This record gives sequence, C-alpha cells and structure tokens, in this order.
Amino acid sequence: MTKATNITWHASTVSKSDRHVQNGHGSCVLWFTGLSGSGKSTIANAVSSALYRQGINEYVLDGDNIRHGLNKDLGFSDHDRTENIRRIGEVAKLFVDSGAVVTTAFISPFRSDRDQVREIFEDGEFIEVFVDCPIEECEKRDPKQLYAKARRGEIKDFTGIDSPYEAPEFPEITVRSDLLTVEEAVNQILSYLQEKNIL
Repeated sequence: MTKATNITWHASTVSKSDRHVQNGHGSCVLWFTGLSGSGKSTIANAVSSALYRQGINEYVLDGDNIRHGLNKDLGFSDHDRTENIRRIGEVAKLFVDSGAVVTTAFISPFRSDRDQVREIFEDGEFIEVFVDCPIEECEKRDPKQLYAKARRGEIKDFTGIDSPYEAPEFPEITVRSDLLTVEEAVNQILSYLQEKNIL
C-alpha cells in the first residue's frame, strides 16, 4: 500500500483548551484493558452513563462496535491486533482533542501496543484502566461462550487461551472486577478523574 507523503496536519481554529473552558471539564481517554469477560464494556458503559448524567461530554468506543465498521477489515492475528489498537488510539485522540472524555473497551492484549498509543497523547490524557479479573472468573461469566469455543479449538488466537495477555505494569487505575460491584468500580474511576481535575 502506498503511503501519502504530501499531507500536512492542520491546527483547529478552536483549540482543545478552548473546548475545555466551554465544557467546564477536561478531556482524556480511559483505556480499559483486560481479559474477555472481565467486565470492561460493562464498566466502561456505566462510567459513560455516569459522566453523561453529570453533563460531561463523553463517548464509548467499544471493541465489537469498531470491528463492525472502521476495523472490519482486520482479523485477530498479532499484526491485525496491533493495527486495531493503533487505529483506535488515533480515533480516541481525536475525541480527546474535541474535549470529550472517551472510554475504550478493548482487550488490547499487548503491552507494547498500549504503550504506543499512550505516546500519542499529552501527559495525563491517557488513563490506563486495568480491569483485573482471574481467568477462572472470566470463564464462569463467558456470556458468549467464547472460552468454551476456544478450548474446543473452534476459535483460534483467543486471548488467555492460545494467545497471550500482557497485564499492565503501571496502570493509572486497577479495578478488581471480581471483588467490586459495577457501581463501586465506577465510583473508583470517577474519584480518580476528580483527583486529577479532569472533572
């Protein structure tokens, strides 16, 4: 594929800071990562709803939804997983620039991919939320029966079974979803955003 070389980044007339002032809050990406079934999407959507009720500009980028459109050309090879995360990082950056608090719910299993996304954000804008849940508990939940299918060999390259998951070493937030209710997890995350003066 030929890459474009004659392109220039155009700064917006309205700055991110202008949007922060108008909105009355900062912007960031809450990057949820964890095993399938750990509760990423559930907690991310609950956080989004709580922010919405507070009048915060917010949006959820969900892994399954993104693969229906923007990333429907990607599979689950290591290369495609990396490209999936790269694209989501770029989209999330645009949301942050627009002044929104964007939550993402992706397994994003590789530490290097998450670190690469972190690098495109300004300090404090990328908030890694590790939804920590033992794989045994994830398998018990397994609403789509994905673990069962993976163990039967019906799904290949499934994270936690025959493809690795690299847990974050220094996440901004760790949520023990096997120990906390969804409401408690939401409160933990909102408290962090308030402490960092994003809300």
